[in-house]
Amino acid sequence: MKFILSLIICSGVGNTCMPPYQWPEQFNTHYDCMVFGYEESLKKMQEMGKVDINTYTVYIRFTCTPENTI
Repeated sequence: MKFILSLIICSGVGNTCMPPYQWPEQFNTHYDCMVFGYEESLKKMQEMGKVDINTYTVYIRFTCTPENTI
């Protein structure tokens, strides 16, 4: 079974989230998907920077969904 990663970037100030971004690659295990999701979330936060993260109270959610349930 393969897993699909979806990243969701949200703003606490606006109380809104962007549409989920589905990662183009699939993962062989739930573990691999979760680790990659945490790593990519951290990269995205560092890319956005401290000022924007704090100003808009940005947070990132993600899901790892088995491919046969989508």
